[in-house]
Amino acid sequence: MNTLEGKTLFITGASRGIGLAIAKRAAADGANIVIAAKTAEANPKLPGTIYSAAEEIEAAGGKALAQQCDIRDEASVLAAVEAGVKRFGGIDILVNNASAISLTPTPATPMKRFDLMFGVNVRGTFLCTQACLAELTKSAKAGRNPHVLNMSPPLSMREHWFKGHVAYTMAKYGMSECTLGHAGEFRPLGIGVNSLWPRTAIATAALQMIPGVNVDLCRKPEILADAAYLILTSDAKTTSGNFFIDDALLAQHGVTDLEKYSVKPGTKTFIPDFFVD
Repeated sequence: MNTLEGKTLFITGASRGIGLAIAKRAAADGANIVIAAKTAEANPKLPGTIYSAAEEIEAAGGKALAQQCDIRDEASVLAAVEAGVKRFGGIDILVNNASAISLTPTPATPMKRFDLMFGVNVRGTFLCTQACLAELTKSAKAGRNPHVLNMSPPLSMREHWFKGHVAYTMAKYGMSECTLGHAGEFRPLGIGVNSLWPRTAIATAALQMIPGVNVDLCRKPEILADAAYLILTSDAKTTSGNFFIDDALLAQHGVTDLEKYSVKPGTKTFIPDFFVD
């Protein structure tokens, strides 16, 4: 099995939550992580900065570059990619994790919020992929097994998934459309492109800001980190264009006891995530 030792991962939104968990799992192999995220100063409501993340990643065994980056801004992304290449010599893996959410119906979705979700989720995913493509292509030519992983759901045209929050659904599905299109576009280059999504709600600081969510009925971000690791260590030439669900992927690799991922031990019924039919 491949490992991520010596590989360089560019992870958006890696200052906390799922992005940080994926970074720390890769760091355990001795990977290099470019932390491309906005938060440089501590916020009491939303813990975690690019610098605290860098400390955790290095404590886990990796090397980290804290790079303040707004993925809606092309110059900011290009500068972060350039800094990562300068520090680590290239980029082997891109994880498009950064995302904006607003579970609001049409009258309650200000256009500023609509633009934020499309700017981060759709445009940001496309932009980061475009910005990393030259380095991922070099990685493929060097036999380093390059991947793009988008943290986005399987595509489903069921009205049910749109009606309550059409703007958010379109923005998340935009990320998944990048997976579908880029998998086909980059297959001849030897770059794997896949999506990963949780079956259950995941306990993150962002989720805790949504009123009424019982975090005890969620799983920890580490379930996605372990699932992401399986994707990122798979053969990029043969593993591409997939929409993986965390528990199903783990089961395919023989991991069926998911108790360690429960926020509250012994929980049997979890809050289901969106978009999983």
